[in-house]
Formats: sequence, structure tokens, C-alpha cells
Amino acid sequence: VQLQAFGGGLVQAGGSLRLSCTASGGDFSTNVMGWSRQFPGNQRDSVARITWAGVTSYSDSVKGRFTISRDNALNAVYLQMNSLKPEDTAVYYCYIDKYGRRYWGQGTLVTVSS
Repeated sequence: VQLQAFGGGLVQAGGSLRLSCTASGGDFSTNVMGWSRQFPGNQRDSVARITWAGVTSYSDSVKGRFTISRDNALNAVYLQMNSLKPEDTAVYYCYIDKYGRRYWGQGTLVTVSS
């Protein structure tokens, strides 16, 4: 299982970014996919997750600003990030839960300037 994330970059506060992640190495249409982020020196925290049926959940810090979606035909998961804040600056990782473990993508850096 391999995941590749892209779409990070530098954006001003209040702006938007869309992260994308594609998975390869199997059929992931029935698996939970999601995004986490990691601040420097901190552990990786969950941001959003989506089930195969499209049921979503979000951390309180991003609720109402971020939207997770997926395309099962493309084995892809997306994270639309709106109203970005400097405190959203982090490395974002996509993941998929399969075979009883979590697989991670390589991470993409999001930097929000004030």
C-alpha cells in the first residue's frame, strides 16, 4: 500500500488550499481514509476522516472550515481547507486503515502566513 499526498504550499491567512492523496496497491473503497497533521515537536493529530460510505468526522479545531471527501473510483481522498489560520501551519499526512494497520503518505507542508 502506498499513498502520495500533494497540494501543500504557502498561503495567506484566510485563504484556501486543497490537499489530494491517492492510494495504490489495492482496493481501498471499503476502508477509512483520513488526514492528520503534525506540528513541529508534537505528535500527529487527527484532522478529518471519512468512511467508505462517506460519513465524515472532524477535529474541533477545523470543523466548519475543512471538508474531507473521497473518490472511491480513483482511490483518492481530498481535504479542502478554507479560512486558513497561521495555527493550521503543519505537515499534513493522509492515511488509510487497511489490513489492521494504518498506512501513511509522505506528508505535505502547509504554511499559513499572517
